[in-house]
Amino acid sequence: MSLFTGINEDVTLVAMFDAHFLLSRTSAHPFNLDNQTWPTVEHYYLAMRFENQNDKDIIQSAKSVAEAQKLSKRWFKKKRADWKKVETVVMTRALYTKCKTYPEIAQALLDTGNEALVESSVYDHFWGCGRDQRGDNHYGIILMNIRDKLRSELA
Repeated sequence: MSLFTGINEDVTLVAMFDAHFLLSRTSAHPFNLDNQTWPTVEHYYLAMRFENQNDKDIIQSAKSVAEAQKLSKRWFKKKRADWKKVETVVMTRALYTKCKTYPEIAQALLDTGNEALVESSVYDHFWGCGRDQRGDNHYGIILMNIRDKLRSELA
């Protein structure tokens, strides 16, 4: 039985902030992207909010996800103007690169089969399903798109 009454049983709930979950954006799986090594997908995502390279470098070097999140909030007014247009692309690039870097993560994603992937956040209507189950679920959609791409690469 589903924890959420609005979610069908044929879905896999994912948790983007559970550092122990392989498909999480906070799991400690460093990867190389844009000629830099990023400790987590979250570090990369937060850094890409900003245009200034020094701001990006400070976030990249944060010792933890919590520290990176705290640092990223200091420069709210310096956020790049096109952020709302590119944030899903940024997340897609980071998650795809993580999957290509770690075959076990790619396999974990492929092992979800054809199930719908739903980010289980009840507070985030953009990345997750939201409390009322009517959220945009962009995180789950990105994972499903990456899963499709990985499958096509195997064919």
